[in-house]
Amino acid sequence: MASHILAIDQGTTSSRAIVFRSDMSIAAQAQQEFPQHFPASGWVEHEPEDIWTSTIATCREAMRKADVKPSGIAAIGITNQRETTVVWDRATGQAVHRAIVWQDRRTAEICARLKADGHEPLITARTGLIVDPYFSGTKVAWILDHVPGARERAGRGELLFGTVDSYLLWRLTGGKVHATDATNASRTLLFDIHKGAWDDDLLKILRVPRSMLPEVRDSSADFGETISELFGGVITIRGIAGDQQAATIGQACFTPGMMKSTYGTGCFALLNTGATAVASKNKLLTTIAYQLNGRRTYALEGSIFVAGSAVQWLRDGLGLIKHASETGPLADANDTTQSVYLVPAFVGLGAPYWNPRVRGALFGLTRNTGPAEIAHAVLESVCYQTYDLWAAMRADWPEAASANTVLRVDGGMTASDWTMQRLADLLNAPVDRPMIQETTAVGAAYLAGLGAGVYPEPARFADSWRLERRFKPNMSEATRTRKLKGWAQAVKGVLASDPGED
Repeated sequence: MASHILAIDQGTTSSRAIVFRSDMSIAAQAQQEFPQHFPASGWVEHEPEDIWTSTIATCREAMRKADVKPSGIAAIGITNQRETTVVWDRATGQAVHRAIVWQDRRTAEICARLKADGHEPLITARTGLIVDPYFSGTKVAWILDHVPGARERAGRGELLFGTVDSYLLWRLTGGKVHATDATNASRTLLFDIHKGAWDDDLLKILRVPRSMLPEVRDSSADFGETISELFGGVITIRGIAGDQQAATIGQACFTPGMMKSTYGTGCFALLNTGATAVASKNKLLTTIAYQLNGRRTYALEGSIFVAGSAVQWLRDGLGLIKHASETGPLADANDTTQSVYLVPAFVGLGAPYWNPRVRGALFGLTRNTGPAEIAHAVLESVCYQTYDLWAAMRADWPEAASANTVLRVDGGMTASDWTMQRLADLLNAPVDRPMIQETTAVGAAYLAGLGAGVYPEPARFADSWRLERRFKPNMSEATRTRKLKGWAQAVKGVLASDPGED
């Protein structure tokens, strides 16, 4: 009987494939980076063909390393960079434009117009999102408006829209299945998260034809099967979830009040609120955490645009380090008499501020400020931004404050003990790092394995979660208060530099 699960983890800078065994241990994995394109200030694009070829190459490599044939794989699970938008030709599969990446800010003008026209309250009420270039809906509208003939072709039903999961699924199935799951649909500005359906009013406001949209299914569902020529045999596809929701599942955050934070290019924190879609008063997002057996579980989400990419900036932009692992020891050499703050608004500020116009700044520089102080400020900036999300979530949903929430963390930056300890100190709460760090892929694998009957129900899966290390706060209250006050002042300074709408 097939007992392996193949997880596709298609991320912002690379595609990965991991083969999991029936006990959730990793049999083999493969990863391949692909180019990023920056055609203008604030624009970020991917070639859809690069996404596709790197995905297939890593799947084949992981299967080869694991020495497993298609007949040995019970199902495929897909997790993907969310909000990244692809529009392609229904007949040929050819993309009509490069994928517009979630980080891209080109639709700021469209968003400003939607707000000025008074549409944001309705959009937020139905989608749980705010009007921001981050989400897919305005990206689709931009492609239709800027690719010659695209709007007319879309009107005739010739073009399809999808987030990366839908695009991969369409190609994996040879164009037979155009679908997505509820978590990805909930990030488009086009989906009513309360009714669980595409919304005609929102489609009209954003001028997106319904014929372009994928069918929305459960996160663990039958998504068809791959064409045999890809892997030498057919494999069923049984699970899909956006990367942050997949990480929430991989961290076994199935109980209301549980919270996870993933540190990759950006940082994304999700707080499970159960069957209640909590409306935020603090500019957080209300989103679908997962949908199983037709039942939606909701979450409050805070998105930080710059986390690991700030460390990349240290390495590639400033040349202060050669490897990310150097940042912790370098930060430890920080001159403690200095209070240097970095507000890394390289592409604006995400939650709870949501200002796409402001840019980053360093505060508190002295003549003695050097690489150690800047590294210290970079790592702390991630912790401070997480604190802002943490505080906003507790304000929005008092149950979180009373639950003594422990934060479960994952992603590349969590390898830094220094950063995780500072995070626990500033939150004044425990931070738990799991044994298996590949939680996004684990979540995708679990959804597929659940659908294929390989993995158990959520409660039993949660029992298998294992702690690698718990970081406990040990910073004095006076130091913590002083540092958080300095951060708040730095953010205030950046927000004051807002040039305003064009």
